[in-house]
Amino acid sequence: MCGIVGYVGPSPSLAVLVAGLTRLEYRGYDSAGVAVLGPDGLGVAKKAGKLGALVDLLDHSPLADGTTGIAHTRWATHGAPTDENAHPHLADSGKLALIHNGIIENYLELKHEVEALGAVCLSETDSEVAAHLVAHHYSESGNLTDALQKTVNRLDGAFTLLVTHQDHPGVVVGARRNSPLVVGVGDGENFLASDVAAFVEHTKTALSIDQDQIVTITPDGVTVQSFSGEPVTPTPFTVDWDASAAEKGGWSSFMAKEISEQPEAVENTLRGRIHPDGSVDLGDVNTLIAEHDTKRVVFLACGTAAYAAMIGAYAVEAWAKIPATVELSHEFRYREPYLDGHTLVVSVSQSGETMDTLMAVKYAIEKQATTVSVCNTQGATIARESAGVLYTHAGPEVAVASTKAFTSQIAAIYLLALGLAQKTGTLSVAERQEIAADLLQAPTHMATMLQSDERIQEMAHWMADTRSVLYLGRHVGYPIALEGALKLKELAYIHAEGFAAGELKHGPIALIEPGQIVFVVVPSPREAPTLHNKVVSNIQEIRARGARVIAIAEKGDAAVLPFADEVIAMPPASSWVAPLLAVIPLHYFGMELASAKGLDIDQPRNLAKSVTVE
Repeated sequence: MCGIVGYVGPSPSLAVLVAGLTRLEYRGYDSAGVAVLGPDGLGVAKKAGKLGALVDLLDHSPLADGTTGIAHTRWATHGAPTDENAHPHLADSGKLALIHNGIIENYLELKHEVEALGAVCLSETDSEVAAHLVAHHYSESGNLTDALQKTVNRLDGAFTLLVTHQDHPGVVVGARRNSPLVVGVGDGENFLASDVAAFVEHTKTALSIDQDQIVTITPDGVTVQSFSGEPVTPTPFTVDWDASAAEKGGWSSFMAKEISEQPEAVENTLRGRIHPDGSVDLGDVNTLIAEHDTKRVVFLACGTAAYAAMIGAYAVEAWAKIPATVELSHEFRYREPYLDGHTLVVSVSQSGETMDTLMAVKYAIEKQATTVSVCNTQGATIARESAGVLYTHAGPEVAVASTKAFTSQIAAIYLLALGLAQKTGTLSVAERQEIAADLLQAPTHMATMLQSDERIQEMAHWMADTRSVLYLGRHVGYPIALEGALKLKELAYIHAEGFAAGELKHGPIALIEPGQIVFVVVPSPREAPTLHNKVVSNIQEIRARGARVIAIAEKGDAAVLPFADEVIAMPPASSWVAPLLAVIPLHYFGMELASAKGLDIDQPRNLAKSVTVE
C-alpha cells in the first residue's frame, strides 16, 4: 500500500531516498516525506499530495544531507492526507523518526498509554502511536533494535515499520508482519524497502524478510532476528530485471508502455516451460502436483487477478477434468469454506503481498489444503507462504491498473492447468501439443492487436462525455468483459459493468437505451459456433433497442458485421488464446478514455498498486 525506503551507506541519502520514492510512488501518493540524519541531527520534510509536492518543498527548503535516512509515500488509512498525517512521524523530542505501512488495529489503546506517559500526538494516524511507543522503549534500553522488538510485540494488525534515531548514525531498523519488506545488499551500503524497485538501480542482490522478523542494517552488514529475539538467516535472491524496466522509456505513461509489453510478458511466462510433447516444466510445482491427490481446485484472488483466475478455472475443468472455483480472497475465510487435504488452493497476486489473499492463503494452510501461488514479484510473502510458486516473469508493473500482469497470469494458470492434465491423463499427447502450440503462438497474435490503438483512441475521444459503458461476453469472454469494465471504472471514473451475455434477458437488458455503448466479446465462429450464434443474437437484441455496439470479433466473422457499429478484428486463434487478444483493445480503451478526460492514467484516484491492508 504505502511505499517505504531506508538507506545507510556512503552516498548522500536524500538523493537515494527520493529516487527510491519515485519508483515506489505507485504504492501510495496521498503524501510523501523523508527523514535524513545530517550533521546537525535529524531533518524531516513531508508534504501532502504527490511526490512532486515534496520535491518542491525540498527545493525551497533543503535539508542538510547525510548518509542515513528513511522515506515514505502514503496511501491514507487513518487520517486524511494532510501535512500533519504524512510520514515520517517523530518522537523522543524529534530525535527518532518512524515510517509505517499497514494498519495498527489496537492503536487507540496504545495511544492512551503513550499519552499517559507524556507523549503528545500531533496527527490522526495510528503510525505516530508506534513512534512514541518505540521512543518509550528506547528510553529504557538505549538500543534501537531492542526498542522496536518490544514495540512490535505490542502491536495488533499488519505493519512494516522503519525507524532511525539521531544517536545512531548509520543504522536503520525495520520490522514486518503481514506487510512487505525486502533488503537490498550493496557494497558498503544497504537498503530496506517495500519493493525491490526502490533499490534495483544500486544492487540486484536482495534478502527476503519473513513474517514477524526484525532487520537492522548498517553500511557493513545486515542482521535479522525474530520478534522473540532469535537470530535468523534470511533467504537471498537476485532481482532478474534492471532499473530501466521500471522507467517509461519515452512512453506517455507507464500503462501505455505496459500494454505494449504484454506480448513479451506472456512470452516470458511461457518460455522454457513447454516441451515439444505438450508437457510442461513448472519446477517444484510439477513435483507438488505429482504428489498431491487433487480432487478440487480453488483459486483465490481479488480484482483483475480474479478475472484471470476465472479464465484459468475454465481451463482446469476442460483440460484436467477437476472441479475448479474462484473465490474472492476477502470473502473466502469469513464464510468458513470447506477445505481438505485433497484441495489445491491457487492464489493469484501480481505483488504477492495482497493482504486479503495472504490471509486467505494462511486460512487454507490451517485447513490442510495444499497451496500454490501465481506471482510476479520475487521474494513476495504469498510466494514464500505457499508450498509452491509459479512466477510469471512479467517484469515490473508500475501503473496501478494492471495489464501485462493480467495476461501473464492467464498464461501461467494455463500452464498450471496443463500440468494438472498431465497428472490426470485427461488429454492425449496430440491434444496437449495442440494447446501448447496455440499458447506459443499467443504472443505473435497479441502483437497484432497492439495495432488497433489508433482506432481505439479515436473512439475514446468521441466517447469522452459518455456516462456508462457495458461489456458482454460468454465463456472465457465473460471474465474479459468484467476486466474491461473494471479498467474503465478504475481509469475513467464512470459507470461500467460487465455481464455474461446470457444474463441480459434476466434483467440487465433494462439498462439498454438509445446510444448506450456496449462492447461485446464475440466467440470464434470456427472454435465455438454455438456460443458464437448466441452472442450474435444478443447483439441483435441490444441493437434493436438502440445500443451502439462495438464488437471484438475474429477477422472474417461476417455474421457480426450487419449488427455492429464498430468491429475490432482479432486474428484467428483458439478459444483459449482469444482472451489474451480481446483484452488488449479494452485495456487501450480504458486508458484512452481517461486520457481524453484529462485524468491521471498511471495513478487513478483512491487506488494503490498493492493492497497490503484488509
